[in-house]
Amino acid sequence: MYLITVFGNLFIILAFISDSHLRTPMYFFLSVLSFVDICVTSTSIPKMLVSIQMQSKVISYAGCITQMYFLLLFAGLDDFLLTVMAYDRFVAICHPLHYTVIMKPWLCGLLVLVSGIIIVSLFYCTSLGVYLSSAATHNSHSSATASVMYTVVTPMLNPFIYSLRNKDIKRALKRFF
Repeated sequence: MYLITVFGNLFIILAFISDSHLRTPMYFFLSVLSFVDICVTSTSIPKMLVSIQMQSKVISYAGCITQMYFLLLFAGLDDFLLTVMAYDRFVAICHPLHYTVIMKPWLCGLLVLVSGIIIVSLFYCTSLGVYLSSAATHNSHSSATASVMYTVVTPMLNPFIYSLRNKDIKRALKRFF
């Protein structure tokens, strides 16, 4: 599943880079989302696979904090990018004649940038209080299942959902290969 996630999202990025017809805001945001999905899964899955292979659940405190920081950072960025993508589609549908005027390349870059530094501030302001406070009793098996669903399954399905149904991405990948 990890390899499917990485390669599926990497193919979207390569299609965007290699095909000049995909140089639109929608595909720019899709390629950034693919990069963030690779980052989300790469923050936790390799350590999980090593732990399974070695049959050891040990992680250092610094390793845990670092892993949590990057996981929350990229997961939050994922959410903000989906919001930006929704705005892009809103402009394309509701203001099609003004789309190219509104969604300039510098605005697309700015939206991605603003989605980032925002998530960093939200991370520091909210998650420190949540994760440093005492945790209530919870079922660790259901928490692990939910974590795997969010960090593995969703990023793995995004390339299929967002691009394999898209004829432009299919055409770009065929040209690439």
